[in-house]
This record gives sequence, structure tokens and C-alpha cells, in this order.
Amino acid sequence: MDVNQVLQGTLSGDANIRSAAEQQLSQAADADFPGYLTTLAGELGNEQADSAVRQAAALALKNAFTARDYSRLREVQTRWLQHLDPQIKQGVKGVALKTLSTNDSRASQAAAQFIASIAAIEIPHNQWEELMPTLVQSVGEGTDSQKSASLVAIGYICDSDDEDLRRALSGHSNAILTAVVQGARKEETNNDVRQHAITALGDSLEFVRSNFENEGERNYIMQVICEATQAQDERIQQGAYGCLNRIMGLYYDKMRFYMEKALFGLTIQGMKSDEEDVAKLAIEFWCTVCEEECSIEDDNLQSRAEGSTELREHHNFARIATQEVVPVLLELMAKQDEDATDDEYNVSRAAYQCLTLYSQAVQNSIVPPIIVFLEKYFRSDDWHYRDAAVSAFGAIMEGPDDKTLEPLVKQALPLLIGTMSDSSLHVKDSAAYALGRVCDVCSDAIEPTTQLEQMISALFAGLTSHPKMAGSCCWALMNLADRFAGEPGSQENPLSPHFKNSIHALLQVTERPDADNNLRTAAYEVLSTFVLNAANESLQAVASLTEIILQRLDQTIPMQQQVVSVEDKLSLEEMQTSLTSVVMAIIQRLEEKIEPQADRIMALMLQLLGMNSDKSSVPDIIFAAIGALANALEGGFQRYMEPFMPFLFNALGNQDEPGLCAMAIGLVSDFSRALGDKIQPQCDAFMNYLLNNLRSMTLGNQFKPAILQCFGDIAQAIGGHFETYLSVVAQVLQQAANINAPQEQASIDMIEYVMSLREGIMDAWGGIVQAMKAGNKSNVLIPYIEPIFALLHSIAGEHNRSDSLLRSSMGVIGDISDAFPSGEYSNFFRPDWVTQFARDVRANKELSDRTRDTARWAREQIKLQMGKPHPIYYPLAATPRGQPSGGLVCLPTSHD
Repeated sequence: MDVNQVLQGTLSGDANIRSAAEQQLSQAADADFPGYLTTLAGELGNEQADSAVRQAAALALKNAFTARDYSRLREVQTRWLQHLDPQIKQGVKGVALKTLSTNDSRASQAAAQFIASIAAIEIPHNQWEELMPTLVQSVGEGTDSQKSASLVAIGYICDSDDEDLRRALSGHSNAILTAVVQGARKEETNNDVRQHAITALGDSLEFVRSNFENEGERNYIMQVICEATQAQDERIQQGAYGCLNRIMGLYYDKMRFYMEKALFGLTIQGMKSDEEDVAKLAIEFWCTVCEEECSIEDDNLQSRAEGSTELREHHNFARIATQEVVPVLLELMAKQDEDATDDEYNVSRAAYQCLTLYSQAVQNSIVPPIIVFLEKYFRSDDWHYRDAAVSAFGAIMEGPDDKTLEPLVKQALPLLIGTMSDSSLHVKDSAAYALGRVCDVCSDAIEPTTQLEQMISALFAGLTSHPKMAGSCCWALMNLADRFAGEPGSQENPLSPHFKNSIHALLQVTERPDADNNLRTAAYEVLSTFVLNAANESLQAVASLTEIILQRLDQTIPMQQQVVSVEDKLSLEEMQTSLTSVVMAIIQRLEEKIEPQADRIMALMLQLLGMNSDKSSVPDIIFAAIGALANALEGGFQRYMEPFMPFLFNALGNQDEPGLCAMAIGLVSDFSRALGDKIQPQCDAFMNYLLNNLRSMTLGNQFKPAILQCFGDIAQAIGGHFETYLSVVAQVLQQAANINAPQEQASIDMIEYVMSLREGIMDAWGGIVQAMKAGNKSNVLIPYIEPIFALLHSIAGEHNRSDSLLRSSMGVIGDISDAFPSGEYSNFFRPDWVTQFARDVRANKELSDRTRDTARWAREQIKLQMGKPHPIYYPLAATPRGQPSGGLVCLPTSHD
């Protein structure tokens, strides 16, 4: 292999050449990995080699020890730690460190990436002890290029997501801080060095907590960063404001002195900078302040509710600065770029985002400066300022309390509706979005008899005037429909007088010759929302709509033969998805009244499934619509099971399309609830697929809670017949119950996963207990009662518990009591923690009424059990084959 040529090939713009080169590298690594590393290191360190080749060599080295998949990452890291000759490792690392001093900046900075990948492996194992001292020395004594490369390496190392590395880096905080602060000082004359240093400082801030606790060190760090905000080089300014953002998020409690002395003025100055990237970062500083102070408010509110006196310190930075910061934000909102794309994040949009957060942080205090701005600019000749005024009104909706906000909305609403006729498209679009915010947050201020028709008319006019307004107008109409739907199942609601005209207008929008996919999709989405929120007196109109939508869906089937490009295919799929969404909304609203159209709907769904591949987006929505149809028809859906089963089984077994597989798992639950024991003929197949998916290494952990919940749904459907599967399912549930989040350093994702897993376990046991009782087979539960209560005890003592987990837990306690009404297992209900658990859930006003009602019922069941005679415990004589022992059987005594 000509390594030089192959490395050049990895940089080719030709995908075929690049792929072939990458394949050759992979084969070389598999054939002789130590030789592969040595060869690549030789190219990296070759001062005579082309810069691009040296860079490619470094990246290939890095890629050998990095991976997106966690298991693959641990595999390649283990290969480095355990399976390579130490001399080879030392040689490769030595070349990489030496390359940091080369004048070839591309090679040196690529080497920095490779160094970071090895540091992530070795530093957590207390290896490569000379790395940090070497990098610090290079920053202090090296050439400018060596300083830059060493700082880049430190930045890459500190920017890692690896938890083991992040913990280990805390022990190197002094070395890290010494290097980055030295390079970031204003005395550093090389701007490249200073820029790399300030970037590395931002990446390292989380690991220098011990230094930040020291006032003297903290003062020096803050001085260096504040001075960097005044640098002439825009890159250094950006890095400095980025550091301030991170510091505010990490060390809010230490910032009062610095806000008073410097940060307030520096960030105001930064927001006004002509350099857009600097201005955005200065704006984001105040976003961070507001987010942090909202978080503190929430935490303190929770602490007070729990009776704690340990509250986080709240400095009210945002409130104190309102009169200075908010006017600047409003002025910046008037710097819109007329040609900006929808996804472009510019100063104006950054200011809008900040104003929204500011409103939430300071609440009523936001109103005075906003009123001043509205009065001055609502009718400005400059559309930029009219747009800023309208946008600002929408931005503050989630801040002030209802008493303050409602009069303001009532006064401004006629003007806002009138602005929907503004000469500027941007202003009209902002007005539509602001109306959506009003509907979402303050709908009580809208007068249904006078203003609702005006709003609907204005929004429909906006919807048809320009495709750019489709998103804002549709979002506003959906919020309006949701807020004026009235009570579910009501005979009429405020939308009723406008329902038919709205449906007619939406259908016309979808048929417009100039309607693009975005407009058409948005209109169908609004149509679905109006259907779902229709009052009973509008159901006839909904039923009439069914025929129109089904006809349109039927007309898409021949279009499959006309698809000649990827764009055509995507457009057709989007049309079918939108129409099927409306069909689903109609089914959900009409419920059992959909019966006359059921055969036609199901025939269309099956036909669409047959013509769309699993990789298409269409099967997902079809499965959802079929689930809605099953829920509506209940037992009447059984006639469709046989023709639909091949599609469902295919989806359940398709682990390469996890989204579709997830929909199929949910559909099994829907069928179980809808069909009851009529689902039994399919249960063997369902259980096999579900258990296979549970064992799968391809599907992610997020599937497991849904599968466990599905077991409970199947059990409730088939009652005592679930005994066939109980042994295997119980073993799975007990294994899942042993999964815990680590006590320390547990990630939020892991905590949420364990919480959802336990909810799935409890849902499964709830369904199983009810099923066995219904089938007069409660005794088969005997081996499992003790482990169920062990898990309940664990949940009772945990801090992280969702509303639904607590409801499921209370349900299981009550269900077990109900399954053994004679008190055979009353001893499990007697420990104090059981009663306290139910009391705490019942008394927690932050939980839903449904959960508290379930806890109340569970508490009554606990009382019933505690009133039963004390049982005597005897060892189990035998346990059902293949089932784990529950340990003891309880029999009541005659004298108790």
C-alpha cells in the first residue's frame, strides 16, 4: 500500500476515491494494527511530507481510537490499553507531541486531535503523566505555532463528553489553568495563541472549580477574560464572551461582585458591537442569566414546597438590569435582515429569544419598557421598527401574570389583528405569530363573540396571501382551535359558528395551484386540529369531510406510477402522510360513528402499506391511524386482523427501522386494549417478537419500557391465559428491576431511562396482577409478591419519580390487595414505608388528580389489608417450574 497516495485519497472530493481509500486504511489496520499505527505516525512526523497528507495521517490515527457507538468506543480504547506494545504506543505519542512544534499548522492542529483521543483513554487510568506538564511547558516556552497547537490540544481534551475523562481532568486543573491563562493574557502578542487560549479556557471551566473557589485565582481568571472582551481581534472577543456565558452558568453564585464591577457594562457594550458574532454572544450572556435565574426560582419553589430552608442564592441580575438591557434588546430586534432564511440565527433573532427569556425571568417588570417601545414604534414608518414592536408583544406573553397581561392584550388585540393587513410581509408574519402566542398563553383576553371571527378571518387571509406566512398563521389557528374547543364532547363551542367555513377555506388552500408542500402540509395540520376540536353539532360536517379526504387519498395511489425523481417521491409521501393524519383525526373525533367508512379506510391503509417501503415516512402514520380505528371499533376491528398481521409482524421484526418498530409495539398495545381476549390467537407471535426486541442489541434502551408496558396490556386483554407467558415475563421484569442509575455522576438521560423502565415494570405487573385475578389464578403470583414489594420499596425511597411512575406504583399496591382480599399477604402491607408512600403521593398537590385518586384508593386497600389477621409464614414447598422463588407462603392463623 502506498500510504501517501491512500492518505491523499481520503481527502478527495470524489466519493468513490475517498471510500476506496478509507477501505484500504481499514484493511491495513485489520491486517497489522501496530504496523498501521507506526506507518501513519511516520507520515505525521515527516516534515518533508505534504501538509494535507500529514493532516490525513493524524485524522486516521484519531479515528482509530474514536467511535460514535459507546460499545465500539470502549472496544477500540481497550485495544490501545491492553493489546499494544508499550514501545509502539510511546513512539506514536512521542511523534504526535513532537508534531505540535512543527511550523505546519494543519499538521500540528490535526496532531492535537489525535493527542486528545489518546488522552481520553490514558488520563482516566492515570497514564501519560507527562502530557499535561509537556503541554504547559510548550505554552510557556515554545514557539508561537507550538503554543497554539498545545492550546488546541488542551481545548480538545477538555471538550470531551467522556465522563471518566471529565472526572479525571479535575486532578489536572492547576496545569490546565496555568497553560490557558498564560496564553489568554493581554500581554500575549500573538492573536492566534491568545484566541486558542481563550477557547481552551472556555472548554476547561468546568474542571477548574477548585481554582474558582479561591477568590484570588478567580479574580485573576475574570480579569483575563474581561480584558479579552476588549481585544481588537474579533475571534478573541467571541471567545471571551463565550467564557462569560459558561461562567455564568457554572458559577452564578460567585458573580455578584463581577456583575457590579464589570460584566454589566461589558455585555451591554458587546451587545452593541458591529461584529454580529460578538453581539450574539453578548446577548446570549443575558439569556444564560435569565435561564439560570428562572432555574433558581423553580428550585427554590420546590424546596419551599418540600419544607426545606436551604434555598439557592438569587441575585436578581436580570431584574436589576431591566431598564438598561431590555431597550438594547428591542433596538437589536429592529436589525432584521430582509433576506435572511428561516433558519438563520442573526442578531435580531438572538435578541427576540433573549427578550422571551427575560420576560420569564422578570415577569411584570418587563411591561414598562415594552409599553414605551410599543407606543413609540407600533405605527412607525420604518417596517423594521413596526416588526420589532409586534414581535416584542408576542415575546413577553409567558412573563407577566394574568392580572397584568390581560388588560394589555385586550388593549393591543385590535391593533394586532389590524397589523395582519400591514404592507410589509415580515410585519404580517410577526403579527400572525404574536396572535398565536396570545391564543396559547392569554386566550381569556379574547372576546369570542366579537374578536374570534376577526382573528380567524385575518389568519386565513394571511394563510392565503403568501407561503412565507403559512407556518405562523397555521400555528396561530391551531392554538386558537385548541383554546376555544370547550369541554370534550360539548354540544357546541365558540368554534362552531365558524367550523364549516374554516374547513372549506382550508380545503381550498390545499387545492391552490401555487400551494407548495409546506403550505399544503400546514393547512392539513390545521384541518386535523379543527376536526379534533369540533363540537358535537359539527360532527355531521366532520363526517362529510371523511368522503373528501378519502377520495383525495385514493387519488394519490395512481401517482405512484408517475414518480420519476426523489423530489416526486418525497412530495407524494408528504401528501399521503398529511391526508392520513386528517383521516386519523376524523376517526378519533367520530369514534364508533366511523363504522360506515371503516371498510374503505382499512382497504386504503392496506393498499398504501403495500406500495410504500419501510423506509418511507408513510407507514408510521398509517399504523397510527389503524391504531385509532381499532380504538374506535374495539371488538369490531377483529375482521381486519388477518389481512393486517403480515404488515404488523414485518414491522415488529424490523429492527433496522426503529421508528416503525416502535409504532408497531404501540399498536400491539392498542389492539390489546381494543380487542380484549379476541387478541389471543396472535399472542404467541406478539410475545416472541416483543421478547426478541427486548434482547436486541440493535434497538436502543428507549424501547424497553414500552415493551414492558405492552406485556401488561396483553395480560389485561387475555386474562388468565397470560399464565403461559408469566414465567418468562416475570424473569424479564425482575432483571429490569435490578437496573439502577449510579448514585453519583448519573446522567440525566440515565436517570430518566431508569425512571421510565420502572414505570414500564409497574405497568406490566399491574396488568398481570389484574389478569390473574380475573382468571381466578391469583395464586400463580405467589413467587413474585416479595420482589414486587422490594421494587416498590426502592421507588418509595427515590428522589426521581415521575407522576406516571407513582400512579403505576399506587395501582400495583392496590391491585395486589384486590387480588388477595383475604389478607394472605397482609404482612407486605404492614411496614410503615408502605403507608407513608401512599400518604406522600396522595398529599402531593403537584401530582395529577388521577395519580392522587389512585393513591387514595391504594391507601384504602392498605387499610383493608392491615385489618386482616397476621399470617404465619411457611417456606414454599415448591415453586412453579422455571419461576424464581418468592421465599414464603402466608397462611392466616385461627387465633389471630
